[in-house]
Amino acid sequence: MSERDDDWTDGPELSAEEARRRREARARGAEEPPAGSAAAPADGSHEVLAERRRLGEQAMLDRWIAEVLAEQRRSRRWKLFFRFVFVALIVASLTITSLGLFMAQDMGQAKGPHLGVVSVEGVIDRESPASAARVIEGVRRAWEAPWARAVALHIDSPGGSPVQSQRIFDELMRLRDSGDKPIIAVVGDIGASGAYYIAAAADDIVAAPASLVGSIGVIHAGFGFEQAIERLGVERRVFAAGENKAFLDPFSAVEPDQRAFWQDVLTTTHQQFIEDVKAGRGDRLSDDERLFSGLIWTGEQGVELGLVDRLGSLDGEARRLLDETRLRNYTPRLDPFERLSRRFGNVMASVLGLSGTEAPVRYQLR
Repeated sequence: MSERDDDWTDGPELSAEEARRRREARARGAEEPPAGSAAAPADGSHEVLAERRRLGEQAMLDRWIAEVLAEQRRSRRWKLFFRFVFVALIVASLTITSLGLFMAQDMGQAKGPHLGVVSVEGVIDRESPASAARVIEGVRRAWEAPWARAVALHIDSPGGSPVQSQRIFDELMRLRDSGDKPIIAVVGDIGASGAYYIAAAADDIVAAPASLVGSIGVIHAGFGFEQAIERLGVERRVFAAGENKAFLDPFSAVEPDQRAFWQDVLTTTHQQFIEDVKAGRGDRLSDDERLFSGLIWTGEQGVELGLVDRLGSLDGEARRLLDETRLRNYTPRLDPFERLSRRFGNVMASVLGLSGTEAPVRYQLR
């Protein structure tokens, strides 16, 4: 008999009189009625019910323990998964970095005659893959490589920053005047504006018949919203020291003297562009008065105007110089994580309304 006796579970239903007698007996400390009496069923049904209850409680406890263990296993699996991903990212980063260093060393020690290629792709800007620092480093590698028979700038760019373009132009002119290794600019789809500025420093410019070249001009583009905010009832608050400090603010009107000043800045920058193109191309340029008007031509038209020396391609230049297609890319490898962080920084600056690093004056086809 269990120490815990319950009138509701100890055997069959009792009458009120039997229940009273049982309570009195318990109060006196008397023993339970003997088996076979009306208070204690002979078939032991209350023990069966007690055992069922115990088994039910045990099953419930087993299910709870199983669920706890399953949850712990799931938690461990997720921890192991995230740890694996973290380790994989570290291994991938180290692998990419090591491979980049290995490739950079391999490029500098290339054996056998080849054409040293340096890529100028995309917008020319300090934060872009076509930055002056990256292009110049690649050009120097190709120039110093003993087996590189020529330096080939593979250009596919609409232009960009005047300062970055001028830096690359100056370095190419310095190398061009200091040795006998030819520098060739090979234009792909487009070599316009600041990209043509760079190409003008090469010994020869090669382009496909349908390539776009030229666009020798300077541009600054913006919008004027001063009337729009007036209609919306918005007050523009700009604090500046210097009466012309905010004259490029798109929400403020441009005075005539400010407009004339800014046009003079663009004209001066354009003249620098013209003088450098003339220095690089010399008497090969035609006398067409539209040459420096900002117009853009095909490669075939560029040959007639003296903007391009001949029609061809990168592979064709390799065969012309080496009798076979042997190319070696000397463009420095990009760090993918640095590139991603720069893009993220530019996006966040744009979202927050902060000024970027892009120059307002551009040698760029729009």
